[in-house]
Amino acid sequence: MELPISVALARAVPVLPDGLGWWYEPKFDGHRMIMVRTEDTVTLYARSGRVVTPYWMDLALVGMALRPGTVLDGEAVIWRDGRLDFGAAQSRAASSVPRARALAARYPASYACWDLVQHPDPAIGDTRPLPYTTRRALLLELLAEVGPPIQPVPATDDRDRSRILVRGTPGAGPGRSGGQAGRGRVPVRGPWVAEGPPR
Repeated sequence: MELPISVALARAVPVLPDGLGWWYEPKFDGHRMIMVRTEDTVTLYARSGRVVTPYWMDLALVGMALRPGTVLDGEAVIWRDGRLDFGAAQSRAASSVPRARALAARYPASYACWDLVQHPDPAIGDTRPLPYTTRRALLLELLAEVGPPIQPVPATDDRDRSRILVRGTPGAGPGRSGGQAGRGRVPVRGPWVAEGPPR
């Protein structure tokens, strides 16, 4: 897999999609990040492709619990006083390395994982061509071995229930159950729809 990878991005839509085959996830405000676990280390990439590992070393350290060969797409978020703090996440991302480490000691980050891009089992490998429901099942199985602060975002195929998922977040992200990675994922502040090239 060639790194860095392109990620699907959200755009606002006038109405939350409905119908058979849609899945909904909360949209978190944080710092979009690809987590790559190699044999020796963890490298974190911003959505621009820039390496941001030194600013999020707390996540890189816990990422070592992942099996080598794992590539995840998610969001680095910071919880303060029981709520997501977008400003804290952006401050960390824009800080110098020493300041980012001081902020991490005070407000550790969590990694809200949207998608499994590459499975560590070479027989599965690149999951981007697989349907969302298959990737989701593989993600849940893989992250059950790891636990917080790396965790999958909640998801549902029930449009009404999706409104409960978005409380305290900027919205929800629907996507088609058969959709490949980077295609047809719809996040709900507005509501939002995620679009982009396959990762």
